Amino acid sequence: MSTEHMDEGTDKFADLPEQRAKGLRKMEEVYGFDMADGDGDFFRYTADHLFGDIWQRPGLTTRDRRLLLIGLLAGQGAADVLGIQIPAAYANGELSEDELREIVVFLSHYAGWPNGARMNTVVEETIGKARREAQKKAQGKAQRS
Repeated sequence: MSTEHMDEGTDKFADLPEQRAKGLRKMEEVYGFDMADGDGDFFRYTADHLFGDIWQRPGLTTRDRRLLLIGLLAGQGAADVLGIQIPAAYANGELSEDELREIVVFLSHYAGWPNGARMNTVVEETIGKARREAQKKAQGKAQRS
């Protein structure tokens, strides 16, 4: 069990059925933020089936799945969901700045320039935010030294 799912020595999903816990852990990995259990059929299918099973099947890595999803989302013009997937891929080290920028150029030719432009905005905001956060951390360390 990884420490990111530990809360004061216990798995925060330990009281849930194994499939739900497995799905929620994968959701945290894919989305890059803390998840909590939810109610309803839609959440159940998302956590138990999509993330508890489909995202964990053999044959494709998480990075592979993310690339496919980013391409699909760009083609649909789904900048809102790209705003979740791109920062998570970057934060998880699945895609570098150069790779993200190259994906924008490539997909703009297939998904259309307006969709590519929206995706470029998400990419540049992601990179800019990460650089600002890194700069703040570096300044904080310098001030403490």
